[in-house]
Amino acid sequence: MRTHVMELRPGDCVTEDIFNSFGVYVLQKGAKLTNEAIVKLVQHGIDYVDIELRSEASPSSGNPLSSSLQKLKPKVEEAVDVFETLFLESLANGKFSEAYIDETLKPLMGDLMAQKDVVSLLMMFTHKDEYTYNHSLQVGLLSYYMAVWLGYDKNEAYEIGKAGYLHDIGKCMIPPHILDKPDKLTDEEFELVKKHSQYGYELILNSTGDKACALVAQQHHERDDGSGYPLGLTKEEIHPYARITAVADTYSAMTSIRAYQSKKEQLKVLQELYRLSFGKLDGEAVQALIRHLVPNFIGKKVLLTTGETGQIVMTNHSDFFRPLVKTETRFADLSKERETEIQEVYI
Repeated sequence: MRTHVMELRPGDCVTEDIFNSFGVYVLQKGAKLTNEAIVKLVQHGIDYVDIELRSEASPSSGNPLSSSLQKLKPKVEEAVDVFETLFLESLANGKFSEAYIDETLKPLMGDLMAQKDVVSLLMMFTHKDEYTYNHSLQVGLLSYYMAVWLGYDKNEAYEIGKAGYLHDIGKCMIPPHILDKPDKLTDEEFELVKKHSQYGYELILNSTGDKACALVAQQHHERDDGSGYPLGLTKEEIHPYARITAVADTYSAMTSIRAYQSKKEQLKVLQELYRLSFGKLDGEAVQALIRHLVPNFIGKKVLLTTGETGQIVMTNHSDFFRPLVKTETRFADLSKERETEIQEVYI
């Protein structure tokens, strides 16, 4: 079946050896096409290839991860509900009971490493309703992932994830009309919001006695160059767990819809984190995040600023944040089309 390269699908099988116009051997007969192989054909200027007839019984390419995400969803929702309980309990009593934390988080985090598409998991948290609760769980999960990627054993990675989960518990002490304000905060309001890190430190110590977890709440807004708050600590003075959580917190905040801001496109956020890793955020944690998240974008559907929709088929090694996108009519290499941006990424 003679097929234009734009109509090829991963899994198609070529029926003849393929050469480019200069006689260079490109693919052998019988090869099963992958996204990378299709891109290779385009790069060699090949317009048509012969493939085996497709079986109509074969399912069209769907999202093989959707079932695993569905299995995680009830545990995710339970963990969000538990954080809401902790938040309200802390507001009412000045402390919280940690009885439900481990029995909720441990089963959830125990399932995380089987979920390879971390980007799709994180995209489950992008709505603005109950931002603080959803954000806290997202930061906890991402802190756990980064800790594992950085080589921490699973027990310590769990403690880092748990600290990330509780990092914003001090926000219960901030008046709701300020915490949920849809407009830009005044200088006085921002100074009040900044106190949540110290409130969190005190709440966690009073509730659990866990000093490392409390320090994460206190220090997750500190920055390596001393420009953060509340203490203006520098790199050597910031707890290693807090430096990991700071990266997760920044990613989550920038990719989420909030009362006063729209979410930013995820690859653009990773690019911004890369810039911040030179002096602000932990470079090793940022590199681990980029290294593990970028491959997850291959296969994702996207909306471009040109109005075109398409699918990311390959990342560019020269610019990880500007991939190759297959639209209905062409391949858009965003590393070359600098004026074209990804406007939205879909699960």
